Amino acid sequence: MSHNAESTAFRSALEVIRAVEPRVADAIGAELTDQRESLKLIASENYASPATLLAMGNWFSDKYAEGTVGRRFYAGCQNVDTVEALAAEHARELFGAAHAYVQPHSGIDANLVAFWAVLADRVESPALKKAQVRQVNDLTEADWFALRRELGNQRMLGMSLDAGGHLTHGFRPNISGKMFDQRSYGTDPATGLIDYDRVAEAAREFKPLILVGGYSAYPRKVNFRILREIADSVGATFMVDMAHFAGLVAGKVFTGDFDPVPHAHIVTTTTHKSLRGPRGGMVLCGPELADQVDRGCPMVLGGPLPHVMAAKAVALAEARRPDFADYAQQIVDNAQALADGLLRRGATLVTGGTDNHLVLIDVSGYGLTGRQAEQALLDSGIVTNRNSVPQDPNGAWYTSGIRIGTPALTTRGLGTAEMDQTAELIHTVLTQTTAGANADGTPSKAKYTLDADLADKIARQATDLLAPHPLYPGIDLA
Repeated sequence: MSHNAESTAFRSALEVIRAVEPRVADAIGAELTDQRESLKLIASENYASPATLLAMGNWFSDKYAEGTVGRRFYAGCQNVDTVEALAAEHARELFGAAHAYVQPHSGIDANLVAFWAVLADRVESPALKKAQVRQVNDLTEADWFALRRELGNQRMLGMSLDAGGHLTHGFRPNISGKMFDQRSYGTDPATGLIDYDRVAEAAREFKPLILVGGYSAYPRKVNFRILREIADSVGATFMVDMAHFAGLVAGKVFTGDFDPVPHAHIVTTTTHKSLRGPRGGMVLCGPELADQVDRGCPMVLGGPLPHVMAAKAVALAEARRPDFADYAQQIVDNAQALADGLLRRGATLVTGGTDNHLVLIDVSGYGLTGRQAEQALLDSGIVTNRNSVPQDPNGAWYTSGIRIGTPALTTRGLGTAEMDQTAELIHTVLTQTTAGANADGTPSKAKYTLDADLADKIARQATDLLAPHPLYPGIDLA
């Protein structure tokens, strides 16, 4: 698609939308402007290609398609079958997986599918066997009681939220923390790194049904071979949530012991983030879990979103191109350059650096909470998100950390030199921000003071830094 064709496509779409609800069209245009002008450092965000974006806005949105390829509960799904099969094929080839399920609407949905697939595969009861063959009408009230008892109170061992794990790895307010009797493993207090011996000890003591690997805020590689050995030693199913680093796996930056697919029984991921696709989820597994995974809809999912599956197929096809490996490596190079730039300026980083796409700054060294730092940076045109650090004294709401990542800026073409400049901007904002006080004079975890002129200056410098690397240069909405 030529640049002119891209502009025509998006301009035409906005004209059609504006004729019905101009405020929506204006918001869409404003979002593009904001993204073009902001230094986007949220580790879980990226920029999908125009082809991926356009694949979501079409007639596939009108289709119901419960079931799987060739086994739908609705007629007329032959074209949905085509795009779902293509997305699954690209996923299998890209990651070297035996089976791919591309229907989940999000990473949380993908995890729920995985959890229930493992439960259904591992927990034996007469009631469950009936449910597995869809004889729901034959289940008595006693069967349902036995089924709930069998499926409930199973054990999960996953990384704690403050150590870098995700809320779906057993965090109590999330459904995963209610489904499972859960225990967390943390990181070494001195280094911030996973202590595999302690994980093994916890597994032997707790004997989980599922051992979860993966993270949302851990800035290092994970040895999935060792975690699989730990899971095998206690008879656990080993599940990996690679939502954050799927692009690094796809781009062959993480290989061998650091590629989860050969080691895990089941792998979940999002399709956005470092994979640079549409917002959605995916499950990869071997043949032994494939049948259970394919029951994700209607087990826990609503109807599949065919337009998003079409976009997944496009994005996964893009990720199979040779240049995606270069992109994935540049993500890591940029993250390490950003970390080095911050360290040279005196910042404190969890684990002292990074091996992947993200950097976690402990902003308590600047006298700030994560919430104060996040907002001060946003005032200055730098988009980040606050995040807990290990043993965080400020909890999960205010936090003591800022998580930053490089996938989006790498998509725009920024390199290591610009990462050092980015580190300078971040450090300047944080050093010039002071914590505020509540009305009664007590220290506030939310209020802060930052000179407005300085914030404007940093925002202009951020815009200047981005200027040589325009976002969607082929799209002109004017």
